[in-house]
Formats: sequence, C-alpha cells, structure tokens
Amino acid sequence: MTMTDPTDLTNDLDATLAELTTSLTSMRQGDGEPYTAHWSTSEDVTLFGAWGPIERGHQQLADTFRWVAGRFGPEGETVQDIREIHQSGDLAITVGFERGAAQVDGGPPFEMVIRVTHAFRREADGWRLLHRHADFPPADPRQG
Repeated sequence: MTMTDPTDLTNDLDATLAELTTSLTSMRQGDGEPYTAHWSTSEDVTLFGAWGPIERGHQQLADTFRWVAGRFGPEGETVQDIREIHQSGDLAITVGFERGAAQVDGGPPFEMVIRVTHAFRREADGWRLLHRHADFPPADPRQG
C-alpha cells in the first residue's frame, strides 16, 4: 500500500463520512446494505456491536448488519456527532456518537444515541471501514 498526501486523505475522508451518515440512516430505516458497502471486504474486519454481536470477517459482518437493519422500522435517521478524527497515513479513526430517531422491534419511535468508534483504512477504491466499536453510553456516575 502506498502512502498518499495527508491533505488528500482528509478531504476524501470528509466525503466518506458524509456518505456514511446517509448509509447509517438507511440502516435505521431497515436497509443494511449501504452501510455494509462501506466496509473492506478483507477478512480482518471486526465488529464489537452495540446490541452484543462480536464478529470477524466480511461475510459475518454483512449477516449481522442484515439482522440489525431488520430490527429497525421505517422511522429512523442518523446524525453523526463526531468528536475526534485521528488520521495518519492510510489509517483513520473517528470517535463520537450516532444520534437520531429509531424504531426498534415494532416499538414506537424514540431518540437513540450510540457511542461509536470507527477505524478506517485507505484501500485502492477509497476509505473502507475496518472496525466498529459501539455501545449505548452509560450514565456518568459523577453526575449525581
């Protein structure tokens, strides 16, 4: 893999993150395929999912994303609240939250917040996801 100009990487990453937001909204509306398309097809991809699945390998992740999307109803949207972007060479990490309406398992719509870290690798066809670690943020015990 060749290193590229960091300025080009940052610009490309910004476009990827905008597209990722659209695909995350599709996920919350019941379609996991756009999100799956952002992932590397290599077998070293990993998932530590908010609803519990821990997976390795592209096919396993694709199957899990289909299951996750199937739990969501049509009333959904996602806004990425990215707090940090760390990029070096052909690797990047984002840290933040996914916020927005969700409808899960036929229930009423509600505001869902997920704490998320994504790891990306620059591949021949652009930035691809390598890892997702997500959870539902716990209450801060310092907030009495």
